[in-house]
Formats: sequence, structure tokens, C-alpha cells
Amino acid sequence: MLRRMKMMKKKEELSLALLALSGKCGACGPGYPSPLEAMKGPREQLLYLPCIYRNTGIDSPDFLATVDVDPNSPHYCQVIHRLPMPNLGDELHHSGWNACSSCYGDPTKARNLLVLPSLISSRIYIVDVGSDPRAPKLHKVVEAEELSRRGNAAFPHTSHCLGSGEILISCLGDPAGNGKGTFILLDGETFEVKGNWEKGGKIPALGYDFWYQPRHKVLLSTEWGVPRILAQGFHPRDVEQGHYGRHINVWDWSSRSLLQEIDLGKGSIPLEIRFLHEPSASQGFVGCALSGEIQRFYKTPEGNWAAEKVIEVPSKKVQGWLLPDMPGLITDILISLDDRFLYFSNWIHGDVRQYDISDPKNPRLVGQVFLGGSISKGGAVTVLEDRELQDQPEPCVIQGKKIPGGPQMLQLSLDGRRLYVSTSLFSAWDRQFYPELIREGSMLLQLDVDTEKGGLAVNPKFLVDFGKEPGGPVLAHEMRYPGGDCTSDIWL
Repeated sequence: MLRRMKMMKKKEELSLALLALSGKCGACGPGYPSPLEAMKGPREQLLYLPCIYRNTGIDSPDFLATVDVDPNSPHYCQVIHRLPMPNLGDELHHSGWNACSSCYGDPTKARNLLVLPSLISSRIYIVDVGSDPRAPKLHKVVEAEELSRRGNAAFPHTSHCLGSGEILISCLGDPAGNGKGTFILLDGETFEVKGNWEKGGKIPALGYDFWYQPRHKVLLSTEWGVPRILAQGFHPRDVEQGHYGRHINVWDWSSRSLLQEIDLGKGSIPLEIRFLHEPSASQGFVGCALSGEIQRFYKTPEGNWAAEKVIEVPSKKVQGWLLPDMPGLITDILISLDDRFLYFSNWIHGDVRQYDISDPKNPRLVGQVFLGGSISKGGAVTVLEDRELQDQPEPCVIQGKKIPGGPQMLQLSLDGRRLYVSTSLFSAWDRQFYPELIREGSMLLQLDVDTEKGGLAVNPKFLVDFGKEPGGPVLAHEMRYPGGDCTSDIWL
């Protein structure tokens, strides 16, 4: 009897914790009133990660993994639930929410449904994580035909919830696989495709990520590449032929029309874009994958938008690799909720970096750690000339496991003290650059963050090995907390 009472108490405590993690104030709406208030939120206990089987040789559907990250739990660092999708070959990628802090003032809204666009099949899965956060279940499937019929759109990528209750999703192209920087709107209740967000006029040739800031009446979007090209793998000739992006596209938030195209240079490939979290801020950063640059974008005194390079990761002269010059390949960036630190990953070089951006015009490197990558000692690549390092880094080994691949997706705890890192980029590119990921599966790691002076250190007690999945090695990608995070929530 006593044991049963203890179990009931534990279950009640867990339910209360999960309610807090949902970021739902019963009288307010989902999320938090400000980024600084979000930093006071509860410690994360669960992570949701899309796991991909496409291009692995395993004929199984992708699934959503629920990982226990509570160090006091007996299931710490374990996948505690798997939700398989009903189709094969989707390539789940990024995810978003039906509601977030942009709806904070609306008590009728709740963050209880995860939006999962499929990058290749163009389906959008709506997943119920509110009924039981530890065991999500499928709520609805938006078929690719709906995106095509209502918006001539395909290859959905980034999903953000809007203050209106709608869901805005950027797309990479049209149903034929051509590039097209278009957007679609979903109804936030029925998840029906309402059509395109943009209202006529010019549409960028390419699309990828986006961030919006209503106080400045602007939405900024980026460009990856032509879907039918990049889906086959990366080839340098495709950059020369203009199949990859080079612009930040500036949209008027009210008229939903394209205002500017900021050219960041041929071969830059701008991917993830982040405004500072302070909603009145008129600046932020974008990571340029191939050029190895972090560009600061900002609003000028004249009212238009511009960008300037503030960080450069030099390419390395190498032998034994695809090209004689190896880029870092910046594939993800994020900003801490207090706008003090910028983090980004170099998927090919293998390091994660932390910069102090107290002065956004002059970021200062304060933390760096190598987590695999292509230049580790003992590998196939020899570095001939390096403007940054004196020697090639040692392989990253955690709990006896040599980490395959390189650091890719990042997610920061609300308080900024823990940085989670996954190692898969995109199945076709994983297969090309890190074939060991296909054989061994990807990894989920955790870094401890010094939030006072800056600094990063591997947590040796944390490792989730997706090579040990029951269905075979799988590629885990982006991370979400049930209560939102610094890459999902936008404050108005």
C-alpha cells in the first residue's frame, strides 16, 4: 500500500512538472511573457526528435522519438517512446508548434500539438503531445496533395506558430522539385491548408528557414538549394551552376510581399536565421554553410535591411577529402534567450562554438569543443594548412563510443546551461560525407555551458546512441522540448 501511494505521488509530481514544461499559464496562454521569463522556466525532462530511415537501407517508416533527459529518472538518456509515421520515405526534418509564446496572451490556446513537416514526401504530420507527453500519438496527416493543390508548394521545412493562431511553414520548392521560396498557411485548429502566405508579386527562387518580427513589420527568409538537386547529395558543380542559395529575403509582414534580396555572395548558402529574442531588436544572425560565415543582419537608419560578416570560419587545406579546401559547413545556429551567447556547429570540421554577442557587431569566441567531424586524428583526412589549429583534434569518445559524424542540430536549455547536440544533417548528405552514420546511427550529446565567463565542456554522463534502436541504426535530427525553446518561440 505504501509503495502504491509513493508511486501515485511520483506520478502526480511528474504530471505537475509536465504541465509546467508545456509552458501553459491557465489564465494567460502558452509559453512565457518574455524571453527572460522563459529562462526561469523548469528544467527540461523530455526531448522530441524526428528519426529518419530514408537512405539507410532499412525499409521502415521514420518515427518521433521521446527521450528522457531527467538526470533523476531511472530512464535517463533512454528513448522511452517511438511514434512511427504511417508512410515510408518521409524524411522528417524540423518541427514546430501549434501555439507558442506568440500566443501568450490568449488563454484559449495551448501548446499541445507538434507540427512535423516531411522534407521529401511533403506530408505534414500533426502529433498530439498534450494528452500524454511521454507517449505522443498521431493527430492528423496533411497530405502533399493539399500543399500542391492549395499553394503549388512542396518540400516544407520550418514551421512557426503565429499570434493569429495560424501556422506558417516555409517551403523549398514546387511539387516538381524546382526551387521556390514560398510559404503555406495552416489553420491552427483544423490544420487545413489555407493557401500561400505571400500575396502575389515576386517569389524568391529558393527557400529554407525564416524568422518574423512584427514590431518591425518584417519576415526574413533564407535559401538552401533546389530540392531535386540537393536531395541527391552535394556536388560542387551545382554551386557553380546556381542551384544553391545566396540571399536573405526580406518580406513586408503586412503586405506579405518581397521587399529586398540581400546578396551574401555566391556559394554562401545561408541556412538558419535568428533574430535576437528581445522583440524590439532589429538585428540578428544567419549562418552561411559553405562560405563559413556568420552574417549579422540589421535594420538601417533609412529603414531597409543590410548584412555584414562578423565571424568567419576559414576553410582548411586538406588531402583525402572531396575538395582541397574543406569548409566548416555551418549547419545550425542559435541564440541564448538573454541574447548574450551565439552558438553554431561546423558539421564538417567537427566543432561547436560559443560566442559572446554582448556587442553584436563584434562577437567574441569564448567556447569551443570538437565532437567528431572530418579532421580528427587517425582519419582519412590530412590537414595541410590550418589558419586556426596547430594540430588535428583528437577523436571524440564518450563512454567508450567514438562519435560518428559531426555536430549538427543544437538545442539550448531554457536557463542556457545545457546544450544538446545531434549529429545527422540530411540522409543523402549523411550517406555521402559520413557513411559511418548510416552503419552506426547518429548520436545525441550534451555540453555543459559556462554562462558567466563562457565555455563548453562535454558531459561524459550523457549519451543517447541511436545506433542501438530496435529497428536498426537511425538518423536523429532536430530537438524540441514540450515547453518550447529558443528556436521555436517568438515574442511579439
